[in-house]
Amino acid sequence: MDKRNVGRTALAVDVLGLGGAPLGGNFVDLGYAQAEELIQAAKDAGIGYFDTAPWYGFGRSERVMGDVLRGGDYILSDKVGRLLAPGPVADPAEFGMVDPLPFHVIYDYGYDGIMRAFEDNLQRLGLDRIDILLAHDIGAFQHGAENERHFKDLTEGGYRAMDELRSAGLVKAIGLGVNENQVCLDALDIGDWDVFLLAGRYTLLEQTALDALFPACRKAGTSIICGGPFNSGILVGRDTWNYSKAPQEVVNKARALAGVADTFDIPLAAAALQFPLGDDIVCSVIPGPRDKGELEQIVTWFNTPIPADFWSELRSKGLIDVAATVPS
Repeated sequence: MDKRNVGRTALAVDVLGLGGAPLGGNFVDLGYAQAEELIQAAKDAGIGYFDTAPWYGFGRSERVMGDVLRGGDYILSDKVGRLLAPGPVADPAEFGMVDPLPFHVIYDYGYDGIMRAFEDNLQRLGLDRIDILLAHDIGAFQHGAENERHFKDLTEGGYRAMDELRSAGLVKAIGLGVNENQVCLDALDIGDWDVFLLAGRYTLLEQTALDALFPACRKAGTSIICGGPFNSGILVGRDTWNYSKAPQEVVNKARALAGVADTFDIPLAAAALQFPLGDDIVCSVIPGPRDKGELEQIVTWFNTPIPADFWSELRSKGLIDVAATVPS
């Protein structure tokens, strides 16, 4: 598996990683044995970079991830900003969860909250290290008006905690794990970040990150990990986008992209998976397959040859940004 460096660090990650949201039962009914099988299949396919978070099943994803990775080689990103407190939520489906562990979330992006979350994560994982530490879901997309308070906490304490963990060698890289461009731009003003895990904003469907974020990250030496390369499923034939039902204009664009893919006799999902890596600021793409079969299909898509004329056709039809660098 090819690798790329994370920011200006010496840490290299696989260009294809495994996103761990489904492993916690987020939006899908996935039991422990199936999750274990999925992670092992990723390892068998040569994937060595894995991502998880306390949010995914309120600890379920971390538990199974740690069990399968323990004792082997891996690069792992995990997230802070949410503490898990005892006591189940009344309606897990309201949070997109299927059978989560009996906890609920307390948001804390301050110094003590970040330090405690880091230690809690290691305990749930049963591992002695996390390589990449990401402040999770900070931003107006998640918090609305409350984000001003949370971002103040990150600015005045949380970043310092993450920087101290990096300086002490307890993590190798720090960043954000978010769904929006603006909060990444805001974060660049408060610290020195190695990487942003950005979900859904630089995909075959949408390249809004090119406008301001990518130039700013390039100047700062900050890499991008692309989460959600299928935009929540719309690029693999489902009707979901940004974690909810896709609006008609998104459906129309996805159909137009699929029409070009059909002309070239390639799977649209293969193009969606490979597209973000055309830009060298992107160090990894991390889809979140829901079972072993989907993982195996993703590996096939990732290795599917795509002719240069396909990308040219997308450009000529105005389906991708003219500034986007396509895979060679």
